[in-house]
Amino acid sequence: MTAATAADLELSVRNAAALWTALAESRGNPLLRRPGFLTVVGDARAGLRILLLDPDPAPDDRAELAALVRRRTGPVVVEDQYAGLDLTGLGLTPRTLPVMIRRPGPVPGPALPVTPVERPDQLAVAEDVVVHGFPLEAFQPHRPGRAFPAALLDRPEVRFFLLHRDGTPAGACLTVRDEGVGLYWMTSLPEHRSRGVGRALLHGVLGQLGDVPMTLTAARAGRPLYDSLGFVPVTEATWWG
Repeated sequence: MTAATAADLELSVRNAAALWTALAESRGNPLLRRPGFLTVVGDARAGLRILLLDPDPAPDDRAELAALVRRRTGPVVVEDQYAGLDLTGLGLTPRTLPVMIRRPGPVPGPALPVTPVERPDQLAVAEDVVVHGFPLEAFQPHRPGRAFPAALLDRPEVRFFLLHRDGTPAGACLTVRDEGVGLYWMTSLPEHRSRGVGRALLHGVLGQLGDVPMTLTAARAGRPLYDSLGFVPVTEATWWG
């Protein structure tokens, strides 16, 4: 097992930037790019999303970031994988989550069927699983296309995967391929938990996309699964909201 490096952190940040660019463009949200950060200006439901691209943003970038947060009209999330900024003065509260990476390597086949999403009807099912399983409370009640518009299916870097258990949708996730693959919103529905759904879903995704390094931000509950499949910690990211 190889320890993570500074290059792995940069890879994770680029993967996250590719994710939020794809989501902003498919949702029709304004996208602001500055040297130090990337901003998606979502609607009142999605809110403002800021991703730090530099561990030490220039003063003008810091001032613009602060102005964006102060002007917010809905929810705000600032993702700082470098954990270098203190945003308490903007009325935000921090929490930490581990960023992890897995290098290419063998993986068992999935014990349950994992289907790549190719059609809008499949995407609507995967979206419903994520909205209720993760959960994405801002997008409840679920309305197809509001969190994940069908336009995402036209983007070659974006892929969704859906897992069925006993013929019923049970788990789903989204991936974005840049120089590596970023794994996002991997979840299972509450009634299917502790049934091997998460492991089977991750096996299926790694089997199809594990030829390059894969990064993710781990929920605490998911950490043992990621550890068992060869993911190693890169850093403790700070999420402000």
